[in-house]
Amino acid sequence: MRIEIIGGGAAGLYAAILIRKSFADSQVTVYERNRADDTFGFGIVLSDETLSNLARADAPTHREIAANFAYWDDIHVQYKGHVLRSSGHGFSGIRRLTLLQILQRRADQLGVQVKYQTEAKVDAQALKQFKGADLVIAADGINSSVREYFREQFQPEVDLRSNRFTWLGAKMNLPAFYYSFREDAAGLWNMHAYQYTPGESTIVIETTEDGFQRSGLAIDDEAATAAYIEKVFAPDLNGAKVLTNRSLWRQFPTIRCKHWSHTHQGVPIVLLGDAAHTAHFSIGSGTKLALEDSIALHDALLAGLDPDHSAQSVLSALSVYEATRRDDVSRIQHSANVSLVFFENVKRFWAMDPIQFNVSILTRSKQITYENLRLRDAGLVTDATRWWNREQATQLQVPMVTQDGATPGWLDAPPMFAPFRLRDLWLPNRVVVSPMAQYSAVDGVPNDWHLVHYSSRALGGAGLVFMEMTCPSADARITPGCTGLWNDEQMLGFKRIVDFVHSNTQSKLCMQLGHAGRKGSTQLGWDQIDYPLDEVSDSLGAAPGVAPAVARRGVGRTVQNWPLIAPSPLPYREGVNQVPRAMTRSDMDALIAQFVHSARLSQRAGFDMLELHMAHGYLLASFLTPIINQRRDQYGGSLANRLRFPLELFEAVRAAWPKSKPMSVRLSATDWIDGGITASDSVQIARVFKAAGCDLIDVSSGQTDPASKPIYGRMYQAGFSEQIRLEVAVATMAVGAVTTADQVNTLLLSGRADLVALARPHLADPYFTVHAAAECDYRGAAWPVQYHNGASQLYGTYKRARDEAQRKLEQTPAKG
Repeated sequence: MRIEIIGGGAAGLYAAILIRKSFADSQVTVYERNRADDTFGFGIVLSDETLSNLARADAPTHREIAANFAYWDDIHVQYKGHVLRSSGHGFSGIRRLTLLQILQRRADQLGVQVKYQTEAKVDAQALKQFKGADLVIAADGINSSVREYFREQFQPEVDLRSNRFTWLGAKMNLPAFYYSFREDAAGLWNMHAYQYTPGESTIVIETTEDGFQRSGLAIDDEAATAAYIEKVFAPDLNGAKVLTNRSLWRQFPTIRCKHWSHTHQGVPIVLLGDAAHTAHFSIGSGTKLALEDSIALHDALLAGLDPDHSAQSVLSALSVYEATRRDDVSRIQHSANVSLVFFENVKRFWAMDPIQFNVSILTRSKQITYENLRLRDAGLVTDATRWWNREQATQLQVPMVTQDGATPGWLDAPPMFAPFRLRDLWLPNRVVVSPMAQYSAVDGVPNDWHLVHYSSRALGGAGLVFMEMTCPSADARITPGCTGLWNDEQMLGFKRIVDFVHSNTQSKLCMQLGHAGRKGSTQLGWDQIDYPLDEVSDSLGAAPGVAPAVARRGVGRTVQNWPLIAPSPLPYREGVNQVPRAMTRSDMDALIAQFVHSARLSQRAGFDMLELHMAHGYLLASFLTPIINQRRDQYGGSLANRLRFPLELFEAVRAAWPKSKPMSVRLSATDWIDGGITASDSVQIARVFKAAGCDLIDVSSGQTDPASKPIYGRMYQAGFSEQIRLEVAVATMAVGAVTTADQVNTLLLSGRADLVALARPHLADPYFTVHAAAECDYRGAAWPVQYHNGASQLYGTYKRARDEAQRKLEQTPAKG
């Protein structure tokens, strides 16, 4: 084979090494525009995981790299004069030039031809030199000329981040990866620093665009930059001089390409490393991605090429490479993007206690969680948990409840088991059952299904159980199976649930009131969700696997589509859903009266808390977002105008709801649509509702419109909860892809939420909370007295499992 590689950095050289090693008869040529000993930056970081991958791919290279590493296990965080330490992180640093020289030597040993000071910029003329090649690998970095020349084929997207940053060095030793946060007249400055060889360290400095402009620094004045940083970070540098090496101030570009390979005039071209994708330096994954890309590409070629190395087999291998590698890259990019938000918004965290600030930065990317951090540094988790529980006890003005008369009952308990107070409402813990539509009511009346469903979750120990979105009129429902609260029959159905829960559990109940708006008059959730009803339909047709008793309810009932209202006459799906009528002032007055009536019925039913649903594209959310609200009167246009009617309704309901009982609002913090509601808008919205008497913001996102494009991931909405909580100083509830007790504890301890709601996990396990208590041996959970024998057995089962795991750990021989 003839392999042409553009770019002699880590990605290009390592790909050349692996391919040449496995395909000894191949001709591999690397084109590098710089000299062999040119380098930019100082040191780079690799994780233990990456080192293991290198050892598998090419042992000689790995041995030489490992021999030149500066290894550390700790992270130190300097914040407001405090240095917080944590261990168990496992990273290594190496001089970038040293890494390149190792790769250069290994490439030379294997017969790779590297042409230095050879410009391989791709244009129509330059492409001719690659004619007849079996494969062209473009490893030419962030500013890839190959990617840009074939922009139409690769379809890159570039997200230019807001902070300014620069790479610097210093003649200093560091015992750990070191973060420092400093403030001067210009603003906040972040330092990321690590040692890569004895006496030498890399330091990356970043600040906001506003801070950079206020500093008076120029983008390319390296001397002024060094002097400025020496002053700001003098306590951290301890007299060390700051070094520069093309240390320009830049903004980080997060790059994604829709395609990584392309065939030009019969020659396959594939992007590698930064040419294809970038990950923010805050998780240290740039070189990791480059090297692991090279490994994945080599593995795909090795497995996929036929004996003749035919063009078709090369193309097939590239397809496999992209298919198998893209998920890993996407995961790392997602983590990097979540991580960088912390550093772009340090001011948001500036009022935190140092202990919580440290936990927040360590868990920022969601790769490290409460239990993962315990495995790394058990002492840190113990100290942080005790601090958090003491803080909660102080804020709530409650004593630290004891279990045995001597040991505080929740001093060492995971945060999820701490009580919480909203007005006069006390919750026994921080676990919440999300509102989840059951589509099982008839004429809005809750029945036996609802009694068992909600009571089971309360018996399972959740501190707060939400009712599904319940509607103030028949025409406000999403589906014919939705619950309603506009008459006494419905109220008494709910009262039966409330009375059972209050009599048999410590859980509290929240009624969520909402109006479907343009998303109403649709089929049940297990039919065609969000699609309009058939003109004549069985209102409770059975889904596959639904019990016959459920399927029989409503058989023979015919339901027709009912008229819809919305702020503007825009259907949910053009040509599919019906066009709603734009609301008039009289419609608004009538709707306020309906909600007030439902609130009073909720009080008669005995609910502990009330929530108004202003998210997910339902009626009240439709007023908030410009995607749906296109009114030209005082209820449309500016955010203040779009807020006007939802605020009027909230204030009327708040006045009708007892002052001693809390109210919350569920918001879609972002529409995930260009031109829609943003996280910054939601901060303003939350501020207005807090001033009007809202006690908690239930932070969700999206589902506003079919055009919504959410970026999913673990706890993917938690950042919105964090932003509203810290910037508005209001209690928040996080929800969205939270699946474990570990994640609940992470969100609470790090300050991202006050309550955490779980939906699907509670469908799978109604006893989620008490099971989590048994697993961590917390004895303060409220098991029903009838279930105490089962509780004792479960605690014993978990104890035996822990003891067995500890026994195996003690018998495992220590490594090296």
